[in-house]
Amino acid sequence: MAQRRRLRPNRMSIMRCLLTCALVTAATLALLTVHVLPSFKAPSYSGAKKLSNVANFYLFSRWDVSKEELRWTQELAPPQLSKFIAFSRSRKISQLGGSDWATSAEFQKLWKPPPSRGFVPCVAPGSSYSSPGESRGYFLVHANGGLNQMKAGITDMVVVARLINATLVIPKLDKNSFWQDKSKFADVFDEEHFIASLVNDVKIVKKLPPEFAKAKRAVKYFTSWSSVEYYQGEIYQLWDDHQVIRAAKSDARLANNNLPPEIQKLRCRTFFEALRFAPPIEALGKLLVDRMKSIGPYIALHLRYEKDMLAFSGCTYGLSQQESDELAAIRENITHWKVKEIDPSEQRARGYCPLTPKEVGLFLSSLGYPSNTPIYIAAGEIYGGQAHMADLESRFPILMSKEILASEEELRPFSMHASQMAALDYIVSVESDVFVPSYSGNMARAVEGHRRFLGHRKTIIPDRKMLVHFFDKVDQGLLSEGDKLSDKITEIHRRRQGSPRKRKGPVSGTKGRDRFRSEEVFYENPLPDCLCQLSSSDL
Repeated sequence: MAQRRRLRPNRMSIMRCLLTCALVTAATLALLTVHVLPSFKAPSYSGAKKLSNVANFYLFSRWDVSKEELRWTQELAPPQLSKFIAFSRSRKISQLGGSDWATSAEFQKLWKPPPSRGFVPCVAPGSSYSSPGESRGYFLVHANGGLNQMKAGITDMVVVARLINATLVIPKLDKNSFWQDKSKFADVFDEEHFIASLVNDVKIVKKLPPEFAKAKRAVKYFTSWSSVEYYQGEIYQLWDDHQVIRAAKSDARLANNNLPPEIQKLRCRTFFEALRFAPPIEALGKLLVDRMKSIGPYIALHLRYEKDMLAFSGCTYGLSQQESDELAAIRENITHWKVKEIDPSEQRARGYCPLTPKEVGLFLSSLGYPSNTPIYIAAGEIYGGQAHMADLESRFPILMSKEILASEEELRPFSMHASQMAALDYIVSVESDVFVPSYSGNMARAVEGHRRFLGHRKTIIPDRKMLVHFFDKVDQGLLSEGDKLSDKITEIHRRRQGSPRKRKGPVSGTKGRDRFRSEEVFYENPLPDCLCQLSSSDL
């Protein structure tokens, strides 16, 4: 009895200690909820989302974070990011029964890039390549379209300037597009780097000299997908009567294929190296990448579910009648969009529509990505906001964006300029562990090509035609989510992950302009023109 009496105080002490620890833990969590969560800035598309769900998923983040990875923290950085990452690190939960997740077969399947097979960039000019010849006159360029359409067009115009022995005036960016962006070239691109990088290729000046302001000029709509002979013949002859040539449009002015090797290399040097973004954009872009990587390996999702794309393509699946009518009105009122009447069901069945947020969520889940995968949304304002994002968010709650990763102060210089905001998305997408575009537009093609150029980083291109076929069966109850659907989708996309392959030529049976239009875009895949395979002895 005496022995039992002596044990009771010890038991009581242990119970008091446990109770005290529990109370302290509860108080700490309450403080974190009060002081951290209210400051968490939700993405523009999510409205009043439940922040506790995001916080909970950060707790289960499976990635370790080193001190080196946390160096991005700055005074202006959103304070919740460092707190969430530190908190998730302290609560790291081991996956796969305690095995090292980063070396597991599952990790390798989801995140490992495809074998590059020794392909590396080879864009240096050959020994016979000469400096630009004597200039015949000045070449003015008005780039058209969004950021990546302008970037490709400017690249083509650099080549044209060399072909016609012209001095290129720094191009004017499109200020009349859907986005109404007033940015100048130097606001988006590193102007000094652009000029210096191409000094041995093309003469470039920032402005047309005053004495040429009233010079006789030719305004020309260059023929689409043209050869070198077109420019060295028909266009070159314009110098006989003019001192200034102006290109009224810049996009798709050069053929994708059958151009001289030195011309193709110049296109790659311009597109992938000379057209670097302006220093402030590059700096913030790198910061966003560092912040995403501090959470762990991430997917950059180019979610092309924006008003302009849906209106242009006529894709209305999953939209209300009011939303469909709004998009039809936009298409009708934009005069340079030639096609007005579109069958949305046919568009979707043929794979011509961007995947909806709901479809993207089902696609990524079927590929095996777990619900706590960090996803960066590379996009502008998602059409319909939270109403259309809810299904994706329910599957993958860690949806990040530049509006979450950067503070208002950091974003303020860029926020009113669509091309500069798109440039930030471009940087984060190129540097992501996995890139997934929901639609094969200009942004998707440019990022895919850049990732191929940098070593064939993992880029999963959805087969939209097959996917909507499966998704419709799921909606009709003819196919269930699970292993069968997952196996089908995984097998279809096994060879659609960015591995090296030669650029595709025209679709068999096409003729004329349709033949050129059906070719894979040069900037989407620069192999074989700008990538060389190392021999086994070099590897």
